[in-house]
Amino acid sequence: MANQAHGNGSAQDRARETVVEAALGKLDLNTKARLLAGQDMWSLPEIPEIGLKSLVMSDGPIGVRGVRWTADDPSIALPSPTALAATWDPELAVKAGELLAQEARRKGVHVLLAPTVNLHRSPLGGRHFEAYSEDPYLTGAIGTGYVRGVQSGGVGTTVKHFVANDAETDRFTVDNLLSERALRELYLAPFEAIVANAHPWGIMTAYNSVNGTTMTEHRYLVNEVLRGEWGFDGFNVSDWMAARSTTGDIKGGLDVAMPGPQTVYGPALAEAVRAGDVDESEVDDAVHNVLRLAARVGILEGAEPVVTEVPAEIDGEALAREIARRAFVLVRNSGVLPLRSDARIALIGAAARDARVLGGGSATVFPSRIVSPLDGLSAATTSLTYAVGADPSDELAPADKGFELRAVCRDAEGTVIGEGSLPSGQLQWMGDDLPAGVTYETLHSIEIKGTFTPRESGEHAFGTRGLGAFTLTVDGTVLYDGVQPMGDESDPFEAFFGAPLERGKVTLTEGVPVEVSLLHPLDTSVETPLPAVMFTFTHLGPRRDADTLIAEAVEAARDAEVAVVVVATTERVESEGFDRTDLQLPGRQDDLVRAVAAVNPNTVVVVNSGSPVELPWRDDVAAVLLSWFPGQEGGDALADVLFGAEEPGGRLPTTWGSLADAPVTRVTPADGELAYTEGVFIGYRAWDKAGATPSYPFGHGLGYTDWAYESIEVTGSTEKSVTEKSVTAKIRVRNTGERPGREVVQLYLAPADTDVARPARWLAGFADVTAAPGESAEAVVELPRRAFEIWDENTKSWSHQAGSYELTAGRSLTDGRVATTLTV
Repeated sequence: MANQAHGNGSAQDRARETVVEAALGKLDLNTKARLLAGQDMWSLPEIPEIGLKSLVMSDGPIGVRGVRWTADDPSIALPSPTALAATWDPELAVKAGELLAQEARRKGVHVLLAPTVNLHRSPLGGRHFEAYSEDPYLTGAIGTGYVRGVQSGGVGTTVKHFVANDAETDRFTVDNLLSERALRELYLAPFEAIVANAHPWGIMTAYNSVNGTTMTEHRYLVNEVLRGEWGFDGFNVSDWMAARSTTGDIKGGLDVAMPGPQTVYGPALAEAVRAGDVDESEVDDAVHNVLRLAARVGILEGAEPVVTEVPAEIDGEALAREIARRAFVLVRNSGVLPLRSDARIALIGAAARDARVLGGGSATVFPSRIVSPLDGLSAATTSLTYAVGADPSDELAPADKGFELRAVCRDAEGTVIGEGSLPSGQLQWMGDDLPAGVTYETLHSIEIKGTFTPRESGEHAFGTRGLGAFTLTVDGTVLYDGVQPMGDESDPFEAFFGAPLERGKVTLTEGVPVEVSLLHPLDTSVETPLPAVMFTFTHLGPRRDADTLIAEAVEAARDAEVAVVVVATTERVESEGFDRTDLQLPGRQDDLVRAVAAVNPNTVVVVNSGSPVELPWRDDVAAVLLSWFPGQEGGDALADVLFGAEEPGGRLPTTWGSLADAPVTRVTPADGELAYTEGVFIGYRAWDKAGATPSYPFGHGLGYTDWAYESIEVTGSTEKSVTEKSVTAKIRVRNTGERPGREVVQLYLAPADTDVARPARWLAGFADVTAAPGESAEAVVELPRRAFEIWDENTKSWSHQAGSYELTAGRSLTDGRVATTLTV
């Protein structure tokens, strides 16, 4: 199946190319230019005269949303990409990809806008939950598995965001300045590995500039490096609204400008050819790439798709649960885990009841069910009490639990012209994502209306987020009737993701439903980058005294054998569109953990975040388990791991430490520029150089058994080409514990001769083994030639670094168990 999905140079490829060339020859200039421009938010136009159907794209890092922002067509929600990387298992990433291809085909989607393989350059990056790791080798390995899996199902991928799109602040305009060596050794490396090993059918170019050139116009990196050096033969699509110049983009190697219908391509591109500014052959090259993609996914008449037999159906809920438990990283365990099935447990934390299972922004999907930690543990044991303890957020959030909402659309006369369901109080319609029968021309107002059944009695706050006029009514009382003007935000999207505003409070009774309404007349005078309606009906339950809540949690913990505290970030901490300002848990969660740990020595803390947070109490609790954003089945997976039915399988894909000690923290541009002054020293490379000790090192993670590393043996040579496997290391390990387990064997290379221009050590390979108690197993890890190379900026080529290296195998970057010296 892998070779079939790659489809490289085969007779089938040649047959497809013949069909593509024939189709291209039938198109006139206007049609070709139109094909390169999105016709709407998510698709390209069909061209019946050559048998081309409309190509449909969808966001898809952890689930396939499809073309509508709605829960009417639910999606499986897998754990976050950081969780997938924490499994250190490329084959599990293949399975994730196969499932997502299955979901895409069900929803009529041909291309997933994923995976994100940008690096965790700084822990402050706000969108790191959607990327894999700080390490380019691990990122490339997991991304390769994901792409192989998706494309084995006949669905395309777009590896993104090409390139150096590693922070969110001013992401549309920032010019990232970095050395060619850092670019090659770090930021381009995952893309290069995926192109070589998975043959992706698409790439997405980023918003940012690199060394003065906008990425959608970066002819050198796209045409010379990506297509020329690496041999990439897929299509290149812009990030949404990233394309800015008709001639600059087409000459820079951009095939498709999204979204439509207003883009820099289409009629503008045809006119540029007629004016002599663009050669028609450049347009033909781009159209050829699009038609090749269409042929591969089976929407070009006469061309056999790459995949004619899709993989066997996968149980999405079961796979989501498996990935979650395999991703959980146990970073501390004094022996309290796994728990006895009959242990009296106090489960504490608002995040245990209202789980955050996925990151915000374009990665959002709407699963048909979500298993919270409270749900999962309640199903697994009868000896459970629950206390809120502390809420990660004290501000209003999109109306969710207890709300049954719909969106009613009216024209200028007040006549209802359509209705749409809402998964929450957040309304986000972009492009053609409107209810049936509704158009932007006829749409005059939208009313979010329905009922709210409170989960608790007391004073409930209601509010809005967004721009324009709002009338907010709860239980027959108008709480607000006014206009929210544009503030300092640069565009309406920024306002949409900004802070919610409280508009009024109402005292309500638990279990007694009330009618709610938020009326929003549209202001057509506000120009948006594309047709869109975005605003939010927000809510916050009764605000009880924080000290009282913590005191109640302390009493619950005092009466229990074990206290399990779930802490979390919020969508205002980690989401698309902004970076983080600190690494602290929001609200009073740190205070809660300290208070609980003071009365119960068996305190287990579950950390629900997509990327690192500070854990100032980590040495004062019995166990710390990192659950990332664990997807829809996270609660059941948590029960599996806490009670020992499964062991936590994850290892850290990124260093966890305090912000004060973090070596690379600058994510805010100055005068439009962000200089990567750290060069090749990010992540653990930077921690090593700074001589700083993180809270938990790269690669760290504990299981429920013990391992002895018995030997390491190296054979082979580095004289082969970079695409060939060269040095092979064999590491023998023994399970010295009392239960079966899985071990991730990690190999790090360290040059014997210290060189301030090179990292002290780097990940060179890894493999996983399983063994029963007392049994031994052998991990075989092949190290490619690239592990021994650096980019030479003088010769502009890879330079093999001969010499002596120490090769260490172990459980993490800092927990080496066996080592050997090799000379290359």
